[in-house]
Amino acid sequence: MALTKEQLKDIETKLVELAAKQVGPLIKEHAGTQFEAFDDKANQVDLVTAVDKKIESIIKQSLSTLYPDFKFVGEESYEEDHTVIGKEPTFIIDPIDGTTNFIHGYPYSCTSMGLVENGVPVCGVVFNPHLDEMYHASAGNGAFLNGKPLKVTERELKLQQSVIALEAGSERSSGSSGDDNFDIKQATYRNLLSDQGGYIHGSRSCGSAAMNMCMVAAGKLDAYWEGGCWAWDVCAGWCILAEAGGIVVGGNPQEWEVPVDERCYLAVRGGCSQPAQKGFVKEFWSHVAGKLKYRW
Repeated sequence: MALTKEQLKDIETKLVELAAKQVGPLIKEHAGTQFEAFDDKANQVDLVTAVDKKIESIIKQSLSTLYPDFKFVGEESYEEDHTVIGKEPTFIIDPIDGTTNFIHGYPYSCTSMGLVENGVPVCGVVFNPHLDEMYHASAGNGAFLNGKPLKVTERELKLQQSVIALEAGSERSSGSSGDDNFDIKQATYRNLLSDQGGYIHGSRSCGSAAMNMCMVAAGKLDAYWEGGCWAWDVCAGWCILAEAGGIVVGGNPQEWEVPVDERCYLAVRGGCSQPAQKGFVKEFWSHVAGKLKYRW
């Protein structure tokens, strides 16, 4: 039986409390103090700190106590080829999104706690304690920033007039072993920025997928395109964006519906009609310079 709106709202409230009371203070206290306390993961820019692991343990223990029948997927406990997101209610957690920002003390690191049911994001909390910004939402209950409804100003949505979040990402191998993802991303950025291409107003980078998603949800950014991030980076923000009238489609052309673990996404703000969003997506896709491919 599907979770009700009332049950989802209760889960949302408990995630907000967990983020505010237990997770946020740890992130804020330790930001900019971990220069000698991190391990590389995939490479020299894919980083993890002891604080990531500690926070994930706290979140998992708390949620396992509250919701013993729910599944749990966390960034630090993910196992390639073994971790699966099924139909059961599943928490998808990034203890610290924007770890590089966290290590350097740049104030765009946050915790991202999402819940999926049947693979669809139905609850999300993203808390940036440095800026004291708590984004939260659950399916059918609306989206909020610090308890106030998240409203996007109604206005036109056009690619040429847009500001879009674009990230370098941690996977930066250029043309090696058949991996063209980095080159495709850079070529796409050029296409979007060039006066011979999309000629967008500009690009921005929070250094955190969750924060980028929330910025789109709030209408502060028009869109966010990314390949290479993970379900825990986008799950919570996806729900917040959807409840604020935005949409998430595939980052590759013609992918109108994608699973939460697709690893390639295009998020588009609300504050406009669905036909306008669809037209924006089609125009954006026309500038994507190839097909991005990532493993889960």
